[in-house]
Formats: sequence, C-alpha cells, structure tokens
Amino acid sequence: MTVAKASASAKASGSAKTSGRSKGGAGAKTARATASSGARTPGATTKAARSRKGSGATSPGGSSSSGARAAGASSVRVVFLGGLGEIGRNCACIEVDGRILVLDVGIMFPDPDMPGVDLVLPDFTYLRENADRVDGVILTHGHEDHTGGLAYLLRDFPVDVYGSELTLGLARSRVDEAGMASRANFIPVRDHERRRIGPCDVEFIPVTHSVPHAFATAFHTPQGIILHSGDFKIDLHPVDGRRTDLARMGALASDPGIRLLLVDSTNAEEPGFTASESSVGASLEKIFLARPDRRFVVTCFASHIHRVQQVVDAAIGQGRVVATLGRSMQKNFALARKLDLLHIADSALVDIEDVDNYPPGRVCVVSTGSQGEPMSALSRLATGENRFFKLHPDDVVLISAHPIPGNEWSVGRVIDSLHRLGVEVIHSGVENVHVSGHAKQGELAMLMSVTQPEFLIPVHGEYRHMANQVRLAASMDIDGERVLLCEDGDAVRLDDSGLHRDGNEPGGYLFVDGSSVGDIGHGVLRDRMVLAEEGVVMAVATVDLKQGEVVGTPQIVTRGWAYDQDTDALLDEARTQVTRALEQALSSGNSDHETLNRVARKALGKLVGERTRQRPMIVPVIVTV
Repeated sequence: MTVAKASASAKASGSAKTSGRSKGGAGAKTARATASSGARTPGATTKAARSRKGSGATSPGGSSSSGARAAGASSVRVVFLGGLGEIGRNCACIEVDGRILVLDVGIMFPDPDMPGVDLVLPDFTYLRENADRVDGVILTHGHEDHTGGLAYLLRDFPVDVYGSELTLGLARSRVDEAGMASRANFIPVRDHERRRIGPCDVEFIPVTHSVPHAFATAFHTPQGIILHSGDFKIDLHPVDGRRTDLARMGALASDPGIRLLLVDSTNAEEPGFTASESSVGASLEKIFLARPDRRFVVTCFASHIHRVQQVVDAAIGQGRVVATLGRSMQKNFALARKLDLLHIADSALVDIEDVDNYPPGRVCVVSTGSQGEPMSALSRLATGENRFFKLHPDDVVLISAHPIPGNEWSVGRVIDSLHRLGVEVIHSGVENVHVSGHAKQGELAMLMSVTQPEFLIPVHGEYRHMANQVRLAASMDIDGERVLLCEDGDAVRLDDSGLHRDGNEPGGYLFVDGSSVGDIGHGVLRDRMVLAEEGVVMAVATVDLKQGEVVGTPQIVTRGWAYDQDTDALLDEARTQVTRALEQALSSGNSDHETLNRVARKALGKLVGERTRQRPMIVPVIVTV
C-alpha cells in the first residue's frame, strides 16, 4: 500500500489531495482490497502514486525542480557487499548508468570461530573487477565498521573519498598507517551539501550518531531518490546541537518522493526511543561528585567525541586535570580539538607520564580499551603491565561503552581482572554511563512515517535485527512486495515497474591475518579450529623406497592432545599400525609420496578415533630415502 501525494499541478493551483495512509480511510481500504485480490502487478500501486505527482521532466541526475522522473528512465542497481546479517563490514554500491558509487567500506572484528584472524573485510571482487567504473567512495561517518576497510580497498585501485572533515580525518589515520595516502583523494563535504559525484547528485543530510558529523545520504538518481539513513538516532538534545534533519527528509518525501529507503536496523528489536547522549553527562557528574578524592580512569570509544567531551566537562568541573591514554585516543583527541569539535583548555591537559604527580582526586585519565582488546591500554592496566602508571585499590574505572556483539567475554575478563586489583568498576550494567547511537523502534517508525518510502530494505544489522525491521515496517503499512530482506552479496534493481532482485555478487568474508589479506580461506580456519579443540597427532616415518621397507620405528608426536588411559600403550600400538600400513602399501608397489601419506594418516586416524572417540588433526610426515 502506498501513499498518493499531491501532484505538482495541484500544488501550483493551490489544491491538494489527501493521503490514503489512514487505516480507516477509503484509500487504505481500496489499496488493501487490490492487494488481497491478487490483481496488482509489481509496481502498479507505486506507478499510480507517482503519476499523481505531476509530469514534469527529470534530468538524468534527478535535479529537476519538480522532481518527477522521465518515462523510461534508466534503472538503478544496488549491490550489498557487507553489513547485512552481521555487525560490521558495511559496504554497498549504487550503480547508475554504468557507473558505481561505493557507500562505506567497513571492517568487522573476528568471531570466536576465526582463530588467528585480525580483521574481516568485505569481498572486493566486484569492485576490483569494475574498478574503472567506480566514481568514488562515500563515508557516512567515522566508525571503523564503515571506514576501516578503505586502506585495503586502496591496495586494489585509487579512488576519490567523500565525507565530513572528521570522518575523513579518522579514516586518513588508518590509510596513512598502511602507506596508502597517495592513492586516496579526500574530498570533505558539509551538512546539506549536494554534490555531483559521477552520474548523480548526492545530498549529505545531518544525522545524530555516537560519532560527530554523521550523514544520511540521498542519491538523486534517474529512478528517484534512494535514501540511506546511515547510522542514526533521533536525539532532541544532542551534545553539539546537531540534530537529525527530519525536516529535510520530509521535504524530499513530499517532493519528489523517496523511492527506496535503506534503513539502519541495529536496534530494531528494541522498543521505545534511544535516550539522549546528554543524559550520560548528568550521570557522569553525579558519579564524579560522589567520589571526590579518588582517581578516575574512564574508557570509551576513541571516536565518541561527544562522550569524551562530557567526561572532560565532568572532570574539569570538579577541578581535575585530564590525561589521555592509548594511541587512538590521543590521536582522535588532537584531531577533534583541531576541528573545534572538542573543547578543553591547554591548562587542563597533562601528560600521561605525570599523573602520579597529582593527588588522586585531581586526576581523570581518558583511555581506550572499552572492548577488552588484549593489547589495549585498559587491558594492560588491568594486568599491571601499563608502563605509565599502576592502578590502586582506591581508583575508579568507568567503562562508558557497551560491548560490541562478540566482545562480551573479552570485556568481562578485563572487568574481572580489575576487580582482582581491588578497583571499583562502573559500567552500563550498574549506572547510566552509556546510551546507544542507534535508533530504536519508536525512532525507526518515525523515520518511516516522515520519509514515506515506496520501497524499503533493512541494512546494518544481524539477520534478526533486519527481520524485526521488516515487521516494524509492516506495522507502518510498508509490507509485501514493498520490502525486501537481503543478505551480503545480494543485488536489487530499481526500475519503472518497481524493486526487484537482480542476482548476486561475491559477498563473502575476506580475512586479514597480520600482513596477509585474503590468503586465508575457510579450510585454514577449520584446520585452526581442529587444532584448538582437538590438538594434533603426527606420525614421522622414514621409508627406504629401494628396499621397499620402513626404516626404524615411526615416531608418534602429539601436541594439545591427551589420552589418560594408558597413553604409552596406545602410542606403541600406533607405531605398529603405521608401520604395518606403510609396509603393505610398499609391498603393493605404491611408493609415491601422496599414497604413503594417505595410508599412514588413515591408519593412525582410525586407531585414535576407535580407541579415544576423539578427532585430533592427523599429520603424517613421511621421509623417503
């Protein structure tokens, strides 16, 4: 069911048509009757709604003042390379007239079943194969799940990168570290700026999030506006006064209308509205006030400049000096001050090496490590390995962040270690020291009501989040063929008849292990999991091919594998079985290395499996002479 908006001609003459959105209205009844009869063809309702908007021509870039589309306008393809079904790896492509705009290039932190993996990237195969058609990368905001993969993409081809000054500054840091700065042309954009990038205009609409200067992006395409919400919340009292611009989104919905809404789904399971970021500041002041003589170590995301500002304000307001701990916190602190986004007097800043020179009640350390990263500043403090200062039992550690899904165990381990030191630990489970940066159901419903999209695709979230977004959309009368639930690798096409699935592109995981990118596959991860869970048993044997016999006794070596019931007897039997299997193979004329390895592995694996009911990795090492 769609909303019929007033036509351009009706507006010009001062007349207007009413919406059929109301469930009790005749328009709604008619639309439901049409849908239930099964007579509606794909896009039929939306065509009717669009025909009532007027017949003004639209330029290929969608920049006509009337906003209407020309008949037979070229289709638009959207490809999702990451971020649909997981938290992280956010990456999508908008393809218009054969040209490609990339929206975000994020990373994901590895799951527990990815041993040895440092980062997970989107599969760049589609972009690499179409590099000559890529006109730019647009970064919606500065979090690494949206920007962290840029340095790796730049290895494949150079590209123009668009974003706010802060977003580009945060992204540039990673790019510089990777030595890829010369391959990126960073182009800053401002709030409400509308810029021609490749084949279409892109409009940058302010939204509130947990990092300053985040954007929703409106792509003015031949098929109408595609609005990507970005990561957002509707905060009426943001720290910097920069609110989500619902007015501009509503204006676009009114004329020319929003054809497709790609909407943040992270908190689609959560009822109500996300609390204002300003509420954390009030809690911080109370916590500091209640502990005037104790040293504070506050940890949060280094990119959460608004949170850092509130920590600084609470500390300085009670006569404390502030020091930063952790490389990313120090770099982001300096960047935000340079961009006039973080306000603190030079006299209130001290070097981390000097904190022991001040009374505990006059110190606040702002640190990294809120996610329990093993090598982070907070983790080193918890284990007593930080080289700048040591925690004391009277200290207070305040964790002003919530664990990213998958990091709960790491954060819990750090909290346990802090308690062992006698430190008081304050976190979001006991005090209001964190609020989400993502919209909950009330805000998502409000966005749908304001934008009135013809079609909707949930993005940014695990599958259950996106499924709940679909249910929420249905409650707002956006349902049926107007909503598509997609996953990584899916492509959709928007044309005059509506929104359709359009095949798939490579959308799997690209693993980063040290300096190795993409060299690790699922087979390697399976081997690592077996080694971690079951251990390894190796059979080392020497074979004389000329004599056709096994030289000496095979050695059985184990690592990470234990069998308590008469292990020595089992290993003796394993030597015998491996010897017998190799001798049988040699007597049958099978002397090639591959065959000898196979028979040794089979003999040893069968024996271990039958006797122990365990499945360690079996590794034969056959030396031929």
